[in-house]
Amino acid sequence: MCGIIGYSGPRQAAPVLLDSLQRLEYRGYDSAGIAVLGEDGRPTTVAKSNLKVADLVRQFDAPGLPRGHTGIGHTRWATHGRPTVSNAHPHRDCTGRIHIIHNGIIENYRELRIELIAAGHEFTSDTDTEVVPHLIEQHYQGDLAAAVRSALQRIRGAYALVVISDDEPGRIVGARLNAPLVVGLGDDEVFVSSDITALIPYTKRVVVLGEGQLASLSPDGVVITNLAGADVEPRVITVTWEADQAQKNGFPHFMLKEIHEQPEALRSALRGRVDDGGFVDLPDIGLDDSRLRSLDQVTIVACGSAWIAGLVTKYAIERLARVRCDVEPASEFRYSDPLLDGQTLVVAFSQSGETADTLAAVREARRQGATVVAVTNVVGSALSMEADGVVYMQSGPEICVAATKTMLNQMACGILLALRLGQARGALGDDEHRRLTTALGEAPALIERMLNMEPQLAEMAQRYAHTRNAMYIGRGINFPVALEGALKLKEVSYIHAEGYAAGELKHGPIALLDPDVPVVAIATRSRTLAKMVSNIQEVSSRDAPVIALVTEGENPFDAGFVRDLVEVPLTDELISPLVNVVPLQLFAYHVAVERGCDVDQPRNLAKSVTVE
Repeated sequence: MCGIIGYSGPRQAAPVLLDSLQRLEYRGYDSAGIAVLGEDGRPTTVAKSNLKVADLVRQFDAPGLPRGHTGIGHTRWATHGRPTVSNAHPHRDCTGRIHIIHNGIIENYRELRIELIAAGHEFTSDTDTEVVPHLIEQHYQGDLAAAVRSALQRIRGAYALVVISDDEPGRIVGARLNAPLVVGLGDDEVFVSSDITALIPYTKRVVVLGEGQLASLSPDGVVITNLAGADVEPRVITVTWEADQAQKNGFPHFMLKEIHEQPEALRSALRGRVDDGGFVDLPDIGLDDSRLRSLDQVTIVACGSAWIAGLVTKYAIERLARVRCDVEPASEFRYSDPLLDGQTLVVAFSQSGETADTLAAVREARRQGATVVAVTNVVGSALSMEADGVVYMQSGPEICVAATKTMLNQMACGILLALRLGQARGALGDDEHRRLTTALGEAPALIERMLNMEPQLAEMAQRYAHTRNAMYIGRGINFPVALEGALKLKEVSYIHAEGYAAGELKHGPIALLDPDVPVVAIATRSRTLAKMVSNIQEVSSRDAPVIALVTEGENPFDAGFVRDLVEVPLTDELISPLVNVVPLQLFAYHVAVERGCDVDQPRNLAKSVTVE
């Protein structure tokens, strides 16, 4: 959601902060700000904007960037208080010497604010965050890290925060609880950020802070403690991403670049996970055949596109492993009195590994004794640390807010997990297992062929760009793909779109159809293709224009039923979502471009939702 960056070292801090904030813009935000500690006793310089980071840069065009070697910066997505300059971070204490930026929500800020006002503190914003610098001010006695620890003892909620003080030049204090924060280790310099993406141009060595941990960092080193002040051994990881993976590389938008990266992302997800015999091997889930055989149910928790990937996984698990599988929106899971026990496997999907709703669902699952496997893209994320086992998506960084390559890899990892379960439980024969892993291995090349159809999809998008409503339909394992196609269209183009199981049309939604409501139908080869053709005939008879995805050379429709035909390479029905989702992504992208929308940063959305 919001973005955090901090720097201390020999470089001038302001250029590092502004550059890093621009790398964090993809997370979605509505205001931004920086604070740079002054040199030679000069006061801290603070600049804020309720516009984009580019406006911060413009503020310095005449006077130049503030000079100083330590600073913090923030992009804010409003939760408490409107997106105004006064509510933008950093926030300060009464003395103006302590500055803080914060992601998350302080749940008990009202009572703290009342208490602090009664003690004489003055507030200048409507945010929950502003109570924190005043609490630190009350506890500060020359040791910023100690003051932050004391202040955090009073706070309930979620936070990733960084703090600087005029009284301790060169030092940054960071802390996290239920929100991501990482420390970057350079040569005589240190960084702190909410996202590894901001750090990879500067360093690939990072320390991932654990829950309830605090870091006191300066160019001389980093000390990690818990909130009680006890030292914690830093956990250093090396990032394998390259800086150019977070650049557009000639594409007009990150979304289009990431759509085109999907073949290689999928190859990465499959790499090392199919052995020489053609069987799936997932050692990082930490569950042997005996444990997998003992399970009597699987529950998947996720949000957004990850939830849709979970639906694809459900179809695969029930078909290949013959075990009951439920899929729950993580935001509803712990409020629905879920029935779990030691024979339940909970699979949690989250690209960032920091999704607040999904983390809350996992904690409830563990409380009830369930085993948890995480499917995530970020090594060292909160989800990966709380789960019993992990399937890393290995997608590389995804900058666009709308998920494309990460959603594809979530589906692929879900299918891998289904194959592993089916093998362990004896529900999947060896020949069928090998056939499906072969089909998985062929999928990247099929996606590359699908990407070559982009000109056709772009031309189609021009014809449909000004529609107000659209419907997507599918059956079986491609019903979730219809949901994802509709979600992508509304996310990036702001067109109202809904996905339905095709057989449900006549139970209500068909009333919406008329010549102004296009219907995108997934009609590739499947066990229910004949039923799907009948459903599309029902659509056509209501004069709704039909866009149909069909298998190459297998057009099942009579002349006149379909307005636009998109031919998709043949693959197994179980693998087909990986191929079928790609033209729907391209269609949504080109519709959004035609409408002049902000494709990479759609309004009101954030990349990682780290508050409930």
